[in-house]
Amino acid sequence: MRVDSPTTSVPTDPPAEDLLAAELVRRYGSPLYVYDLARVERAAADLRAALPAEAHLYYSLKANPHPELVRTLRLAGCRPEICSTGELAAALAAGFDGADCLYGGPGKTAGEVREALLAGVRAFSVESPADLRRVGAEARALGVTARCLLRINGTGAGAGVGLRMTGGPSQFGHDITDGLPDLAELTVDGTELSGLHFFPLTNAADPQGLLAEAVASIRTAAALEAHWGLPLRMLDLGGGFACPYAAPGERPRYDGLREPLTAALDEHLPGWRGRLELAFESGRHLVGDSGRLICTVTEVKESRGTTYGVLDSGINHLGGLSGVGRLPTLRAEPLSLARPQPFVGTDHDDAARRVALVGPLCTPADVISRAAEAVPPRPGALLAVPNVGAYGATASLLGFLSRPAPVEVTVRDGRVVGADRLALRREPLPDLDHEHFHDHA
Repeated sequence: MRVDSPTTSVPTDPPAEDLLAAELVRRYGSPLYVYDLARVERAAADLRAALPAEAHLYYSLKANPHPELVRTLRLAGCRPEICSTGELAAALAAGFDGADCLYGGPGKTAGEVREALLAGVRAFSVESPADLRRVGAEARALGVTARCLLRINGTGAGAGVGLRMTGGPSQFGHDITDGLPDLAELTVDGTELSGLHFFPLTNAADPQGLLAEAVASIRTAAALEAHWGLPLRMLDLGGGFACPYAAPGERPRYDGLREPLTAALDEHLPGWRGRLELAFESGRHLVGDSGRLICTVTEVKESRGTTYGVLDSGINHLGGLSGVGRLPTLRAEPLSLARPQPFVGTDHDDAARRVALVGPLCTPADVISRAAEAVPPRPGALLAVPNVGAYGATASLLGFLSRPAPVEVTVRDGRVVGADRLALRREPLPDLDHEHFHDHA
């Protein structure tokens, strides 16, 4: 995480979002996430305008299951894509019905499937024949039919953008490199094969690479439909729509997708309008630029030639997966409230130097940046990490060292919509029946 060197002049008009952030810290404490719901609405409107007019847009709750963000996207016309019973609960709490949900992900257990079916979920994306059989068994037991999309691990277009999700060995989807699946293998009582699900890559900022992957998926879908002689009722082309993460930057636009996507569908799946439900998914693109993490410098110290800025937020609140190389280096910026004070205890000017920014956890792993180029911040200064509306709090190590989770505040037009925080707690379980336990063992 790099702290940019602030200007040495006094800001004449601090940004409204910085003033609001400082006021929210005064009211709710630090650290805190701030989510701007108007940005979520704009992202949804922009993406819908970039896709074929007939398409449905699903929000992937894994990006951020906060109820206000999910509710905002429901009102914007999105549907929920979920991968757990916890995300199902978040979707229901935001006003969705179970019938609105698409339930996917590898390793769905029988208990999870049953809970989803009881809540009214009927659409599932299945990753393997065994996954399909589990869904079918639970559906039969409840006397219902589950509509299943077959997730495909295809060859793709080989676009060198984003993080590839399929195209090689993967826990995701049915491999088709060795031939097309036999329809008999996919005929399971309690289920109905209703369509196909593709998700070849994620976080692809290049529109042309994203388009190439979508067109390749459309071709594969057409080949499978012809092979089976079974008209598809739903085609989910996945997502891959990007957004900067924990660094300054603008959400990319995909304005050039609609016409070539529509043309590819017309060419390879003629007559698709009216008979085929077309779907796309997005998580980070819809909510990523809505969020900022505001944290406070608690101490600045020198140790053997190194300057340390100790923050009240670390890998427990943001970027917990960065320790295994999954997330990029984070970057923070000072709030533009007033001219920064010199480094405490010195008479230095505002010359930038290398500063190690660390979190509050009692572990040497809690390092945000080992050598940020920055004007050393003073204790009490507020820093903001931008573009963390996706994969922020719930993608971090919230339980580590038992520190409280950060406050999460939702705002619209400068006004607070709500403020809350996640709480981890232990729930006592009843003793297992001894005889039952013995039989199970």
